[in-house]
Amino acid sequence: MDEELTAALEPVLRDLRATCAVRPVVREEHDDAIGELVMLYEPDGSGAGLVPRFGGSAAERTADFADQAQDWAVEALCAALRPAVWPECPEHPDSHPLAAGVVRGVAVWSCPRTRRVATPVGGLGGSVTS
Repeated sequence: MDEELTAALEPVLRDLRATCAVRPVVREEHDDAIGELVMLYEPDGSGAGLVPRFGGSAAERTADFADQAQDWAVEALCAALRPAVWPECPEHPDSHPLAAGVVRGVAVWSCPRTRRVATPVGGLGGSVTS
């Protein structure tokens, strides 16, 4: 995967590793129809691909990968019989996940109700952001 896409994906993987109860097995793969993609596999072997869907800015690519990873995490948590909310909104625990988006040119996780930014993508669990 090229350097720009790797840079866009790294904060998302950092968040998954820091806060998701199901740890993904991450593999770069190639699909003849799609091209380069990153696969997130669950412990049972099922998985989903994170595919660069559009160009956009680096922040938009990161937010898009975060959105795709969130879909994977919810499915993986459900399959593991865990609460299927990732990442959990700190303002409204046991309620809903944060939403990925871009604010002022930065990929962030925000509360979908209040639109308040919780952290930049890559900053969940107190991890260091780049």
